[in-house]
Amino acid sequence: MASSSPRTVEEIFKDYNARHSALVRALTYDVDDFYSQCDPDKENLCLYGHPNEAWEVALPAEEVPPELPEPALGINFARDGMNRKDWLSLVAVHSDCWLLSVAFYFGARLNRNERKRLFSMINDLPTIFEVVTGRKQVKDKPTVESGNKSRNSTKRSLDGQPRSNPKIADNSYEEDEEEQGDTFCGICGGGYNSDEFWIGCDNCERWYHGKCVKITPAKAEMIKFYNCPLCQKKVRQ
Repeated sequence: MASSSPRTVEEIFKDYNARHSALVRALTYDVDDFYSQCDPDKENLCLYGHPNEAWEVALPAEEVPPELPEPALGINFARDGMNRKDWLSLVAVHSDCWLLSVAFYFGARLNRNERKRLFSMINDLPTIFEVVTGRKQVKDKPTVESGNKSRNSTKRSLDGQPRSNPKIADNSYEEDEEEQGDTFCGICGGGYNSDEFWIGCDNCERWYHGKCVKITPAKAEMIKFYNCPLCQKKVRQ
């Protein structure tokens, strides 16, 4: 294991979270670019998420054994033989498996309690599969002054607590009762934190970190109806 590899629970989770954000972006916000790079006529391709939150479609490592566990091989071969959503869901599942394998590769020297704490921290994030399929639906939050505020101002006032919203993309999937109020960023997948600025899309009702969509509180005040990047992309298409 390289000397620069993450060693503590916090360092390993930070690495996991960055790779997770990269893969979520590849399969949501950058999905058209990702799809086009997975040409079935090319050799075996893998989807990598890097610690700098960048994603990459590339050939597998040539060294044997590899420095890190490798992602699923040949994701491009199934692209045109499956429904697009099903294919993306399959890639998401394999990406979740890869993230866990990398995290526990780094955590091989952790003790039992440290491994348990690491998995608990990882489990607080939605899986990539949940984000891609919409099974971890983002929820509405009310304003602190929830009296007679309009819907638009409610969606941009983000320092209140998450409100439970039973609307779920797949009715066959049952969330735990304690998870009903959870809210996750539609770009990076990170959980709600009242110390950070969030903005909600008035079209699809997803929520985003302001930093992930490059919206500041001051800029949000000037927006009457906010369309998130995903909705903007759909309109352009």
